[in-house]
Amino acid sequence: MQYNKKNFIVEKSLNFALQIIEFCELLDRKKKFILSNQLLKSGTSIGANVREAQNAESAIDFIHKLKIAAKEADETQYWLLLCKRSKNYPNCETLLLDI
Repeated sequence: MQYNKKNFIVEKSLNFALQIIEFCELLDRKKKFILSNQLLKSGTSIGANVREAQNAESAIDFIHKLKIAAKEADETQYWLLLCKRSKNYPNCETLLLDI
């Protein structure tokens, strides 16, 4: 499959996943492994599901895959809010604005 750079949601979800990876590496350095693992899974899954939707077999399949991406985004927002409201966690305001 050829990657289409003009697809806004594909590009945005890929860039967001890269930001999540960097943030989770920071969490790991601070030994915040549990939240880091949860956040890494949900935050990178958004883009994976968006990419999968690009090859959907039908309109219903496309919508289903995007709904899964939306659920992963909601979960990611939850983990980021926990980071934001917990003591001794790095700033994640930019990620919360991007989600």
